[in-house]
Amino acid sequence: MKQAAAANDGVHVSTDQLVALEARARDLTFVQKARSHQQMAGRMQSALRGRGLIFEELREYLPGDDIRSIDWRVTARTSRPVVRIYGEEKERPAILVVDQRINMFFGSRRSMKSVTAAEAAMLCAWRILGSGDRVGGFVFGDTGIGEVRPHRSRNAVIALADRIAEKNARLSAAYADAPASTALDDALRQTASIARHDHLVVIVSDFDGHGAVTRDLLLQLSAANDVICLLIYDPFLLELPNSGEIVVSGGALQAELSLGRGAVRAAIGKFATDRGNELRAWQKELGLPMLPISAAEETAPQLRKMLEQSAWRQRRR
Repeated sequence: MKQAAAANDGVHVSTDQLVALEARARDLTFVQKARSHQQMAGRMQSALRGRGLIFEELREYLPGDDIRSIDWRVTARTSRPVVRIYGEEKERPAILVVDQRINMFFGSRRSMKSVTAAEAAMLCAWRILGSGDRVGGFVFGDTGIGEVRPHRSRNAVIALADRIAEKNARLSAAYADAPASTALDDALRQTASIARHDHLVVIVSDFDGHGAVTRDLLLQLSAANDVICLLIYDPFLLELPNSGEIVVSGGALQAELSLGRGAVRAAIGKFATDRGNELRAWQKELGLPMLPISAAEETAPQLRKMLEQSAWRQRRR
């Protein structure tokens, strides 16, 4: 494995640290959409993969299948293990879209947003693999997109951890690469080329640089797949101090802002509020869960709570 020596300081994350999250992912609960003829409706309904009641097919046993689903009579006749597949047990490959751009290299307390995004993505990946589904993903930075095709294996998840750690290691305060304004949309476009139907797509990002194209791509993905957005944020913009100065950077360029000036504080506050309102409007319009995850708190408990709340809200509909 690569990137094994990085310090656990909240600034960067290593492959080993991401692999070690496997044990913390076992009690996460994903939700699945019940199909609807209404294009814009929110359609979350049931827990990820359970033993359904509607028989669909017989197929050969695959590693990770529940042994309780083996049809022993057919297995005896064919001399090879065969399982019975029910409605909720139909395979649903998962694709994780993980943001590791320079805009994610910010954190005021526990960790950088880039580290929190890496942790959230890997917790999802381990849980999905534990449910017996194939998992892969796209990891995008400001220069290029790393890809791991969906497979049902630990090696695939470890490969995804490698891609995340590689992109994460490149982020620094002296970042020299010119940020790509279309990186988020490019990653979603590649995802849409693979996830044509019946995939679980988990997007882990702060959604910086989103626009009309981003919205259309999310709409395209959600029309035929289950889509969950994990909105990574830092609470600093929501709790601005009354004095002091901050330095903001877009990669090669930097600017110093004085928080003691009312106009500066008002402009920053308006930016944060407007952005939050726009993302909430997207959530309502597209029917997508958009779950906020703070970089200032431990990732696993937040993700567990957000997924459970999302499942409860959908059951109440």
